[in-house]
Amino acid sequence: MTDSISTTTATGPLDGVRVIDLSTVVMGPYAAQILGDLGADVVKIESPVDAVRTGHYRTTPGMTPLSLNVNRNKRSVTLNLKDATEHAQALELIDTADVLITNMRPDALGRLGMTYDDLAGRNPSLVYAHAQGFRSDSDRVGDAAYDETVQAASGLVDIADRALGEPVYLPTILGDKVSSLTIAYSVLAALLHRSRTGQGQRIEIPMTDTLIAFNLVEHLAGHVYEPAQGPTGFPLSMAKGHRAVRTKDGLACVIPYHPRNFRDFFAAADRPDLAADPRVNGEAIDSADHEALAALIDECAPRLTTAEWAEVCTEHSIPMAPVLELDRAHEDSYVRGGHLLDTVEHPTEGAIRTVGIPVKFSATPGSIRRLAPVPGQDTADVLAELATR
Repeated sequence: MTDSISTTTATGPLDGVRVIDLSTVVMGPYAAQILGDLGADVVKIESPVDAVRTGHYRTTPGMTPLSLNVNRNKRSVTLNLKDATEHAQALELIDTADVLITNMRPDALGRLGMTYDDLAGRNPSLVYAHAQGFRSDSDRVGDAAYDETVQAASGLVDIADRALGEPVYLPTILGDKVSSLTIAYSVLAALLHRSRTGQGQRIEIPMTDTLIAFNLVEHLAGHVYEPAQGPTGFPLSMAKGHRAVRTKDGLACVIPYHPRNFRDFFAAADRPDLAADPRVNGEAIDSADHEALAALIDECAPRLTTAEWAEVCTEHSIPMAPVLELDRAHEDSYVRGGHLLDTVEHPTEGAIRTVGIPVKFSATPGSIRRLAPVPGQDTADVLAELATR
């Protein structure tokens, strides 16, 4: 079944806010899409070439799967910022904005006359969100940053190496997407400040700093103290064998946390000997035992099916979830119930699946009003609006 997209006026909490998306790839565009989902009018200024628009597409050049997932609820304006006339049009659009999101390098912004100081003189109330790989006051400010380099520079690769025995990159662009969320909440905070004071401001969101702070919440561990009282690394996450288990018919996350959880798990697996083990009969599980107990969970899990483990874990309040297979996510009852994947009709791409809005507002719900535009689709309409302001 194919659903249609609402074309009604935005009703989300950011209705009336205009965002100019002057960013590329994922970090900035995903943040701008989130603000669009929440009701903002997002105008994407893009050059004829964007990495996210290159690669596989079904019918229309530039309409790649990734571009479809980070550019909805936007209008696309194609401008060549090196052309004097089109550069001036871009500045006029920014003059109308409440928020600007960019991930251009500082030297490029300087050459274009689009630094915060340049634009604040024209639009003092502008919230200027500048995302980049490294802090502007560091000696790495001009370095290229990709998700893999940020995973390395933030310590995430070290975490993986210690936990998995191999310095792998996580198979998701975590640095980009965590930074996207950080851009979004930072912009909202700056808009709140502006509503109270009338003042805009510059926000700097360095990917590496963002992911370092993210990683250290639990992994600073014993180094929270000075001098250190133990190693870095959250013990449970770092334990060998800390992974989903194979049941009789599939994969599941089964995570007993408390001694009672372990005893109930082992009893259900028909292992009374393990249920009586001293390691699961104290007041808490010793972190030194995590690895050995994980191996026992792995050993016992194939005794029951995933559905049977779900019943056992629900009965005994043991944290558990079947592993969602991405190829079948659109069939999953939880995903379907939350409209987290809906099939819709795109004007140029035909039937596509679109990811839903995960946050629910009781009074000002977000909405998907526009599917991702073809590059430059809205240039004439948006520029025409400038003449009426």
